[in-house]
Amino acid sequence: MKARIQLLFCLLGLFIGFKGIAQDEGTVAPKYSNEFLQIGVGAQSLGLGNAMVAGVDDVTSVYWNPAGLTKVENKLDVGLMHSEYFAGIAKYDYIGLAHSIDEKSSIGFAAIRFGVDDIPNTTQLINNEGNIDYDRITLFTAADYGFLFSYGRKLSIPGLSLGGTVKIVHRRAGDFARSWGFGLDAGLQYSPDDKWHFGLMARDVTSTFNAWVFDLDQNMQEVFIETGNEIPENGLELTLPRLIFAAQRRINTGWNDIHVSPEFNFVMTTDGRRNTLVQTNLLSIDPLFGLEIGWRDIVAVRTGVNNFQYIKNFDDSESLTFQPNVGIGVTLKGVTLDYAFTNIGNQSEALFSHVISLKFGFKD
Repeated sequence: MKARIQLLFCLLGLFIGFKGIAQDEGTVAPKYSNEFLQIGVGAQSLGLGNAMVAGVDDVTSVYWNPAGLTKVENKLDVGLMHSEYFAGIAKYDYIGLAHSIDEKSSIGFAAIRFGVDDIPNTTQLINNEGNIDYDRITLFTAADYGFLFSYGRKLSIPGLSLGGTVKIVHRRAGDFARSWGFGLDAGLQYSPDDKWHFGLMARDVTSTFNAWVFDLDQNMQEVFIETGNEIPENGLELTLPRLIFAAQRRINTGWNDIHVSPEFNFVMTTDGRRNTLVQTNLLSIDPLFGLEIGWRDIVAVRTGVNNFQYIKNFDDSESLTFQPNVGIGVTLKGVTLDYAFTNIGNQSEALFSHVISLKFGFKD
């Protein structure tokens, strides 16, 4: 029975980052804080291996690079996405809105949810007489929410745009733990011509703070103590900045209105050594590559590679793994349907997932 209880709180620890929560020392900077905000939005981007910072020009700019909002021409663009992870246990949803104010500026909004529902709470499984009572099992939800408010504007230098995003983060694990956080993102895009596009994205540029509050009743605290777990205390969690450098080239083949658009992104994290392709004690760099082949901006086939990691084999040697992705998109009369299949053949430690998203715009 204790094994079940320990398993429950191991799952809880995954979602609310007990090790990353400040205990007696105040604010800490865990390595993987607010990682649900790094998954990405839109099947187009996930099919491209998340290499989107330079070329993004639609409603998903709110997430990828707010400077890209300046390329939104409709009065209202809407984006929707749904995907599932871990055989459908975890669900990831996104909705985005973008509005063109005038020829130089646009605003946008996005809401993101990553959650696991109907998790059994077995901490009260044993009644006062020491007997198992399955009626005492309750269900709870562990979910993370992100709310993004963005503004993008063209600057006086031709082809240069600037954007900013205010993020509000809410994380909750049933009635046991919850947090509210606040942070800022900033982005640049520069397009000297119709062929080259460059981007720079600074996530959590001022660092993002999450204030955690725990509400454990006496019975649950006793379970923590009996199973050897520390009782978490209220505190602050800090997400350190990361920089993304990006470049995209659009190549018009001149054959049957087909274009080819490769894009490279380099994600630089500042929270120490990570399991990435380039890693140091100060920072780590994770390369992303995406390639789109399109016809008349109607049909697009995509592929991308990301998530480079070193894994240790049974003989103590190391192997480099990566995550391959494919996708397709179709646009008709202002409506775009995108599909992505991530991690083809389970080449990396990440599990594969089917992703579907929809975008549509209103001109008036």
